[in-house]
Amino acid sequence: MRGRCTLLPLLFVTVLLAGACDRARSESSADALAEVVDALDAAPVEEVPADAGVATDAAAADPAAAAPDATAADAAMAAAAVAADAAAAAPAAFDPASVPVTSVGLPPFPFFKAPDGLQSSYREPQRGIAHDGQYFLAGDKAVLVEGRIFRDRFALTRAARPYSELEFHRNYENAIAALGGRRIDAVQYTREVVAAAGGRGAIDKHQHGAAAVPGYRHDSYLLRTPDKEYWIDVSTGAIPLHGYVVVLERQAMAQSLGFLDAAAMRQAIDQDGRVALHINFDTDKATLRPDAQPTIAEIGKLLADDPALQLSIEGHTDATGEAAHNQALSTARARSVLGALVGLGVDPARLQSRGYGQERPVADNASEAGRAANRRVELVRR
Repeated sequence: MRGRCTLLPLLFVTVLLAGACDRARSESSADALAEVVDALDAAPVEEVPADAGVATDAAAADPAAAAPDATAADAAMAAAAVAADAAAAAPAAFDPASVPVTSVGLPPFPFFKAPDGLQSSYREPQRGIAHDGQYFLAGDKAVLVEGRIFRDRFALTRAARPYSELEFHRNYENAIAALGGRRIDAVQYTREVVAAAGGRGAIDKHQHGAAAVPGYRHDSYLLRTPDKEYWIDVSTGAIPLHGYVVVLERQAMAQSLGFLDAAAMRQAIDQDGRVALHINFDTDKATLRPDAQPTIAEIGKLLADDPALQLSIEGHTDATGEAAHNQALSTARARSVLGALVGLGVDPARLQSRGYGQERPVADNASEAGRAANRRVELVRR
């Protein structure tokens, strides 16, 4: 009976309010408001005991309060079950091996001619890049892939033979399918997808197609042979409408720069108080690559040969991307080198690290050669 008594006043208020609100549409707002107020004043109100809701609140704050017989082991098992459900629900990272190896004989890289009636807006030297990174939509994420790149860009609506966005994408979709490739994107660029990849600044540093913004279409494909992966991004966007094609042959960079040995480092420090090193990290990360280890070993030897030598390890970047991101990246890279040296047994008291980002270039950032020179780690005598 107590439940019914609680419900009736609520129904009474609801009916009165509904009627008043209906009449408010045809009457003056002042009259309608007065009727609503009168209805609320006239509604019977049941007094709620002071302790009502206490048990419910306690149970919400502490599940054990609602189930006094539950043990700590029960709670732990429940928590483990929730964690397992969450892990099962989390999407798995995209696996390139999920795409079957093609059985089709491939034409020469980069496979595609310009669509009929379209002309690339890139000059010939601009279309190929020996080694760089490119973001592709793989599964529900944007992933960075490195390798040899070919890129093309076409003005779709201003060509002698105009193309719609759909026709441009469909041409490449059919051509890639004929080569045995598969489409691998499950999402388009959204604020969430961009943020998960590190933000627009990080993506723009390695984006040769349309911008990574909502509304610009990106179709990503993977073409696999027994010994190679070819990643393809076909995108459209901009005003007037442009179409972009990026074909990347995944591969590690061929190291073209030798490293200084301990003796050469010693000579430079004695002469200039510092020495610049080009240490290889993963693209846009502070992770040292395996081919950086010989340089790290030579720095360790330099410090072992002169126990009194103390060094400041200073990271520098080029001017590509946002200054704040470059500052953080250079700091993290310098810290990675310090950590690697400590791992070799160097006393951390002899070392310090800091990053300067793009603040102290040694070459012009307008060229790739200049940007490569600016991406460095310097050892400075303290």
